[in-house]
Amino acid sequence: QVQLVESGGGLVQAGGSLRLSCAASGSIGSITAMGWYRQAPGKQRELVVIINRSGMTTYADSVKGRFTISRDNAKNTVYLQMNSLKPEDTAVYYCNAASRLAPYNFWGQGTQVTVSS
Repeated sequence: QVQLVESGGGLVQAGGSLRLSCAASGSIGSITAMGWYRQAPGKQRELVVIINRSGMTTYADSVKGRFTISRDNAKNTVYLQMNSLKPEDTAVYYCNAASRLAPYNFWGQGTQVTVSS
């Protein structure tokens, strides 16, 4: 099992910045990739960015150039730096870990990000 704890959400004005954190614990060695997804009201959950064990990243087109994922392996933590935030970035952001252990996908509890215009 993998446990994920997120922090760092909040309310920010358009153009502002926030940094989200996701600390992983449990079967760390089973993790093959970590990432962030988001879900806005009335919409499906969507990929924001993922990073695999090799450090390769995949970003959604909507956040390229504005968001940056990073990790601290010593702390088993990934970060999402979000700059130039837009109202359409408003959503609940979920940390995800892909694992070799069932159920193969683990989720954090979610953290609300609200961007006011």
